[in-house]
Amino acid sequence: MSVGETSSGGRRKPRIALMGEFSAGKSTLSNLLMGQRPLPEKVTATRLSPVWISYGTRAPYRVATDGSKEPVSIEDLESIPVEETRSIRLFLEADILEVCDLIDFPGISDPNMSSSVWERMLPEVDAVIWCTHATQAWRQSEAAVWEDMPQAVRENSILLITRFDKLNNEKDRGRVIKRVTRETQGQFGAIFPVSLLQAIQAGENYDLWDASGAGPFTAHLIDVIEQLTALTARTELPLYNVDSQTDIPQPVATPVLPRRVQRAPDGGRSARERVQSEPSTEDTVSSVDRILRSS
Repeated sequence: MSVGETSSGGRRKPRIALMGEFSAGKSTLSNLLMGQRPLPEKVTATRLSPVWISYGTRAPYRVATDGSKEPVSIEDLESIPVEETRSIRLFLEADILEVCDLIDFPGISDPNMSSSVWERMLPEVDAVIWCTHATQAWRQSEAAVWEDMPQAVRENSILLITRFDKLNNEKDRGRVIKRVTRETQGQFGAIFPVSLLQAIQAGENYDLWDASGAGPFTAHLIDVIEQLTALTARTELPLYNVDSQTDIPQPVATPVLPRRVQRAPDGGRSARERVQSEPSTEDTVSSVDRILRSS
C-alpha cells in the first residue's frame, strides 16, 4: 500500500504501529487488542517484515519494496524474503480493526535484521504503542529510534512499561516509573505500566483487569483512536508525514458530541453495525471500549 491509500469505503482508518525491542511484549499486546492470535503458533513475528493488519476476510498478500503484490500462505510467512518485502498484509474479523489498522513491527534492535526493514514502513504511521520491558525500561537504543519520530506522531503515541509484574516491590516499580517519565518527558502522549499477560488472563474479572494496568491504558487508547479518527477524516496523509497538527486542515465548527467510555451491554449491536461509513465520535468510542474490555 502507498502512503495515503484509503479503504474501499473511501475513508482511511487510523494506523497504529506496535513497536519496541525484541521480547518487549508486542505479540502479547496484539493478542490483547484483537482477542486472538493474528499469526499461527509456529510463526515468530520477529522474523517477519512489518505485518499490517486490517479488518476483513481477504487472503493475505505480500507487498514488495517495488510496490508489487503477490499472494502468500499464512503458514509459510517465515519463508518470505524480508529484505525485499515492504509489508505483509493480513485481514482479520477482529472488532478493533473496524476502527483502526494495526501495524506490527519487528524488534528494532535485532542484529540479524537491517533497520531499513521497518524504517521504510514508518511513513504509513499515525501513532505508536511502544512496548518497553520493565526490567530494562527505555534503553538507549529505544531512545535513539524515538528521537527521530515526528512530533505529530509523538503526541498521539503511548509508552507501555510491559511485564510490570516482574518488578519485585513497590520501591522498584516507583523508581522505574519515575525514571522513564523523566527520560521521556514530552515525548509520548501517555505512559502506562502494565502486565499484558495478566490482562489477557483477567477475562471478565474487572478487579484483575484494572490491577494489570490494562484499564487505564485501554481507556486512554479509546481517546487516542477518537482523536485520530477526527484527524484522518480531514487528511489522507499519515501523521508521520506532517510537521505538526497545524498542517492538517481544520474542521468546520460542529456540535461537541458527548463522550462515552462505558462498556456496551453484551447484547448490544456489534461495532460493525454501529460504525457507519462516517461514524460519529460517540460510536467510535463506545465500540472500541466494548472491544478492548471484552477481549
